[in-house]
Formats: sequence, C-alpha cells, structure tokens
Amino acid sequence: MKITFIGATHEVTGSCTLVECGGYRILIDCGMEQGADVFENIELPISEREIDCVLLTHAHIDHSGKLPLLYKKGYRGPVYMTEATAKLSRIMLLDSASIQESEAEWKNRKSKRAGKKQYKPSYNTRDAEGLLRLIKPVSYGETVVLKDGITAVFSDMGHLLGSSAIKLTLTEGGETRTLVASGDVGNVNRPIVRDPQPVTEGDYVILETTYGDRDHGDDAPDYIGTLANCIQRTLDGGGNLVIPSFAVGRTQEMLYFIREIKQKGLVKGHDGFPVYVDSPLAVEATEVFIKCGAEYLDKEARSLVEEGVNPIAFDGLVLSVTTEQSKAINIDKTPKVIIASSGMCEAGRIRHHLKHNLWRRESMVLFVGYQSEGTLGRKIYDGAASVKLFNESIAVKCAVTYLAGISGHGDRGVLTEWLTSFRKKPRTVFLNHGEHEAMESFGARLEGMGYNVAMPYSGTSYDLITGEAAKVTEGLRLRTKAKEKPDAAEAKTKKDRRRAERELTLAIRTLNGLLGGGNISTEELLALAEEVNRAASKYDEK
Repeated sequence: MKITFIGATHEVTGSCTLVECGGYRILIDCGMEQGADVFENIELPISEREIDCVLLTHAHIDHSGKLPLLYKKGYRGPVYMTEATAKLSRIMLLDSASIQESEAEWKNRKSKRAGKKQYKPSYNTRDAEGLLRLIKPVSYGETVVLKDGITAVFSDMGHLLGSSAIKLTLTEGGETRTLVASGDVGNVNRPIVRDPQPVTEGDYVILETTYGDRDHGDDAPDYIGTLANCIQRTLDGGGNLVIPSFAVGRTQEMLYFIREIKQKGLVKGHDGFPVYVDSPLAVEATEVFIKCGAEYLDKEARSLVEEGVNPIAFDGLVLSVTTEQSKAINIDKTPKVIIASSGMCEAGRIRHHLKHNLWRRESMVLFVGYQSEGTLGRKIYDGAASVKLFNESIAVKCAVTYLAGISGHGDRGVLTEWLTSFRKKPRTVFLNHGEHEAMESFGARLEGMGYNVAMPYSGTSYDLITGEAAKVTEGLRLRTKAKEKPDAAEAKTKKDRRRAERELTLAIRTLNGLLGGGNISTEELLALAEEVNRAASKYDEK
C-alpha cells in the first residue's frame, strides 16, 4: 500500500498523485502545469494502461488538464467525479484541446516557413472526447466501490461547483488505512457554492497550501461594496473596469455580485451600465451553473432559484462569443465592465483587453483570483511598469487593485479549521499544491500544533501501512539556480518588504488612476491619501 507524489509538489499547479493498494492503481487528479514550472516533476512511474481508475477532485485545468493525454497514451479505465464536475470538465477539456490544436496550427505555419520539424499538440479534440466517455458521475456522500476492499467517498469542498475532497478506504493484507485528499479547499462566505464540508476521520491527509502563509482578512469581506466602488470610480472617470477572471467559477461569482449591485442601485449615475463576459468558455459554464442541482448551491443561491430568480443574470449583461463580438468591445468607447479569461492573463481574450486598457489612466484592472508566479497577471499585480503583449511593450498606467478575500482557496485559518475537524490527528499530513514558502510556513504552523507533517517533492513515496517514507527525492529547481536558503528572520524581512512594496505601488497607482480620471470626492481623496500614507509607512518600516 503506497502513495507516490507526482505533481503540485512545492508549487501550485499540475496536481497528480498515485495511490497503490494490492496491485490496484488509483490516480487522484491529472492536472496541467500553468505559469512558471519551478520544480521538475517525475513521469508517471507506471504505464498509463496500468492505471485502474482515476478520481478527479474538480474541473479546473491544473487538476484535470492532462486527462486527455492519459487517454491518448492508452488509459481506458473509469474516471470518477461529481455530476457538476463532469459537466464543467466537458467544457474545459474540449476547450483545452481546441487551444492546443490552434497553437499547433499557428506554430506549424511558422516552422514550415523556417523548414523546421512540425509541432504536435499534447492531445486533440478526439482524445478529449474519448476521455469524456470514461466519466462515471457520483453523488456527494455516495460510497463508490472501486474494488473489493477499496472504496471512495466524495464530499463538498466549496471551491468550485462540484469540487470534492475524496476519502479512500484501502485494505491490503488484513490492514486498512484511510487517505483523504483535500483537493482545493474552498474559501468561506462565498456566493453560490457551500462552505467546505468537514471530514472527520483519516489516517493520512493530503492538504493543499495555496494560501498557507496568510490570512485573507475580514471574516465577512464586503465584496459587494468594494466591487461597486471600483465600478463607480472607473465609470465616473470614463474608463473600463477590466476583470481578468477564471471562466469557470470566478466569472459566475462576479455576475452574482453585479446582479446584486444593480438590484440595489449601488452604482450611481450609470443606469444600465454594460457588463461584457468575453469568453465562450465562461458563457458555456454559466449555463451549467444556472441548471445545476440544488445540492451544489448554498442557501441563498438555492432560495433565489426557488423564487424563479436567475442569480447570475441582469439587464446590461452581454455575453460575447464570436471574435467579431469580442473586437467590438474595444471599438465601443462607452465606459464598461469587461470580464474575460484567462484569470492569470496567460492566454485568451483578456490579453487584448489589457492591451487596450493598461496604458489608460482612467481604466482599472481588478484582480479577483490567485496569480501564479511567472504569469502575466502576477507581473502586473506585482507592479510592473510595462509588460509585453503581442510583441509590443505596453505601459501600465491604469489603476491596479484586487478584491481582497475573494479567493476560491481558503486561507491558513480555513485550512487549519478544516483539518482540526478530524476527530483525532492523522498519522501524517502531506502538504502540496502551494508555493514553497507558503507550504513551509503552514507546515511549521501545523508542527507547532502537534501534527506530523511531510512536504514531499515529486517522486517521493510513502508506505501507508508503516507510515514510513519508501523513497525520498529532493526538489530539482528548473530555470533558476537553487539559492542558499536564508535564515527565517531574513526570509521574513524580504517577504514583508516585497508585500509592502506591492501595497505601496498598488495604492499609488490607484490614486494616480483616479486623479487622472477626475470626478472624485474630497472624502474619497482623503481616504486614498491615508491609504497611500499607511502603505508608505509599512514600506519605511521594512
């Protein structure tokens, strides 16, 4: 009985874990890496044909994106996931295949002219369609018998519609062990989906650590008020509010908030202001959210649906599907809200909207999701003076800010609360799905609470009968040379300084953007000045 860690080890994307029990091989997630690849991942230690089943925690590409590649290489077993995850995965995997085919076509036009070897996509639409035929939908709480002595139970994790933690019960040679894979732990007090549901027992836990080193802040952040304020200020200044957003999950949350903002009349002087969702993928996903079963919704969203109210639709909403519709958004000079993917600005139509708005002082970019290291979104968020888009250097003059606390991932408090719902401490808590620093910070926190913590690199395996490491690997950094690890105090000082610099940059940029647009009250100006002073004080302290 063994577990081997493949992906999302000491980094956020590319989730993949292999579990073996009595010769039966289970793959938990098979995700695609996104952004900078910090550490090298091992290849699967077995043939894809030797895998007996796959369990998928949720539909996001960093957890599901390599499933069609698995099919391409010969996998033909079942893929278990919730019904909602199945519907969203169909949309996302077909879209991923289409993107890869388009990229291959573009690269091959260039390579043909240069007389170079033709490029082949990792997988194509046919592979994605083949994988989708293997899906076996399950319900929350249902005991799925994978094989005699091996069962799986999915429970709601509140990260995305249909997202799950998966509890495996494994029996081999008369010994039984339970393993709980958290998947992505959702944040609390979010719209549409429920809060993460507790799991009460498990010998071993695989726990994500995306935000293991920080707290989101207020337990009940005022998303509505903050978003309404961003819309008001940007439209008053004659600019566009550009929101890079994940097409599945975050876009629907934004629509939920804007529906309420319009319903309550929180934006003054811009009746019927237009809101564009510029993503065919998001448009399809929105249909899934509208038609999903009540078991996936929180109490408020369920009540709205029962009253016949569409919780994510309103007057002024424009769903853009075609390329022509997308181009028309930037031709039209009416101040507007633009929601487009990808959420980390690495691809998709958001890059065109950034090109048309980053240099405009009257516009604003509002980040509403995690920005992974190495992505364009992270560069903009961290205060880059200019960025490269379509081989052109674009100055960043607009206001740049973020919706605090909106993350789909729970912070260290939520992660800790979920883990402490177990009746007794697990034998080992394996940490993954987090940047190196976040993981180490959260690991130290748990060790201080008496937990046995492991932070395996790709290729490390553990015997689940004895709890001992069967094989230990060291992390192999890619693209950058490994540096000597600074002492804890030095590392904390550097990290605090970077955060202070970012807060100061964002505060100044927001103030400059608003001043450039004019039409700001004295009270708002004083409040913003105070914010800049506060950020500057933090900077001086570092």
